[in-house]
Amino acid sequence: MASDLHVIDLFAGCGGLSLGLEKAGFKPVYVNELNTDALESYLVNRDKRHPYLRDPSFHSNNVKDLVTKPSLLVNLKKSLDRHHSLKIDDGDLDLLVGGPPCQGFSGIGHRRSYSVNKEQLPSNHLYQDMAWLISKLLPKVFLFENVRGLLSARWSSSGNKGEVWKDVLKTFGELQDYRINFDLVYAKDYGVPQNRPRVLLVGVRNDVDTSNWQKINSDVAGGFLPMPTETAPNPIDLLGDLVDLNYKNGGETCFYPNKATTKVQREFRLLLNNRDIARKGDSITEHKYSNHSDKVLSKFQAMVKNNGLIPENVKTKKFAQRLLPEIWGSSGPNITCTSLPDDYVHFSQPRTLTVREWARLQGFPDWYQFAGKRTTGGIRRAGNPRDGIFDRELPKYTQIGNAVPVKLAKAIGDHFKLILKP
Repeated sequence: MASDLHVIDLFAGCGGLSLGLEKAGFKPVYVNELNTDALESYLVNRDKRHPYLRDPSFHSNNVKDLVTKPSLLVNLKKSLDRHHSLKIDDGDLDLLVGGPPCQGFSGIGHRRSYSVNKEQLPSNHLYQDMAWLISKLLPKVFLFENVRGLLSARWSSSGNKGEVWKDVLKTFGELQDYRINFDLVYAKDYGVPQNRPRVLLVGVRNDVDTSNWQKINSDVAGGFLPMPTETAPNPIDLLGDLVDLNYKNGGETCFYPNKATTKVQREFRLLLNNRDIARKGDSITEHKYSNHSDKVLSKFQAMVKNNGLIPENVKTKKFAQRLLPEIWGSSGPNITCTSLPDDYVHFSQPRTLTVREWARLQGFPDWYQFAGKRTTGGIRRAGNPRDGIFDRELPKYTQIGNAVPVKLAKAIGDHFKLILKP
C-alpha cells in the first residue's frame, strides 16, 4: 500500500502491530525483534511488499545495540534518509511503536516466570530504552503498549502496588517534547474475538498541528486513542469454514475443507493481492492438529458434549482448559489467547486449536506465515530467571499469543492518521 506515513516498530514480535498499522496506511521502515524466529516471521511476510527490510540497515535483534553503540544510531539515520528520504533530526518520522516484553507484568507470564523480583528481569526495563530512542528519533507520535498487569505491578513483593507503572509513566513523561496520555482498552471493542485488555500510552510531539483534532470524535485517552469501532465476530463465524469433518487426531488439513460463508471468513481468506479469495480446495497452511492421548481425547469429547463441563471420571491434571463457545454470551468475548495452545478446546471437535485458528483469533490473515517450531514447553518456553536463564523460545503459538491483535492495531493506525494528516 503506497503511503507517505512511516513507522518504526520496536519489540515487534511476529508483526501483529505492524500489520494493522500497514492496513491503516503506514509503511514500516525499521523493525527490531530479539527472537530470531519471531523476526523471521515478521520479515518473511513482508518480502514482497517491503523487501528492503531484509537489509541489516533496517532490522535488528537487540534494541540495546542502538542505545549503547552511537555509530549504529547514526548509520540508521543515514539509511532512513538515503532510502526513504526521512530526515530524522528534522522530525520527519511519523510514528514509533513498541511493546516491550511483559512476562514479568502479565499475570500469566509472572506465574510461569518463577518467584523473582520484577527488578531482576532485564526485559522489564526495556521501556527506558524505548523512551531514550524516542528522544533521539523524534517521532511525531509514539505508542507504548503493554499488559493490564503493568498498572498494578510492584517491583518486589514488599513494594507498593502500581509502583512499576508510576516509573513507566515518569519515564515517558520526562520526554519534554511530548504530550502524553494513556488508557486501558479492550480488544473486543475493536472487532477482536478476545477480551484482551491492553495498556496503551500515546505521546504526541508538541509541534504536531492540533487544529484537525476537533473532527476526532473520541474521549479515549483524551482523544489520543480511538473510540470502539466494531463488535467481535462469534467463533463459529470466524472459524466455521476451517472445520474439517474428516480431520484426524495428530493429522493435518492442507486444503480449505469448506467455502467461505461469512464476511469475516472472506476477509481472512483474502489473498495477498487483495483481490482474490481462497476457495474450497485451495491450499491452507498451519492447520495441523495436536496428537492427543486417548485420555485427553475422552476429556475433550466430554467437554464438547457437555458444553464445557468435565465429568469427574475424565478429568486430567490440566484443570484450566475451557471450551471455546460457538457464540459469545451477551458480554462478548471473555477469552485471551496466551502462549499455550491447549488453553482452549474447539467448540465442535475434541481437540485444541491449530496454529491457523489461533492466528485468526489474533487477526492474522490466512496468507500470514510463522517461522520456528509449532510449540514447545517447560523451561524452553518459560525460561528460569531464578537461575539466570532469561532466554525463551518463541514457538508459533507463543508468537501469535504475544502479538497485538491486528484489528486493534488498524483502529489505532486509522486514528493516528487523523492526528498526523490535518
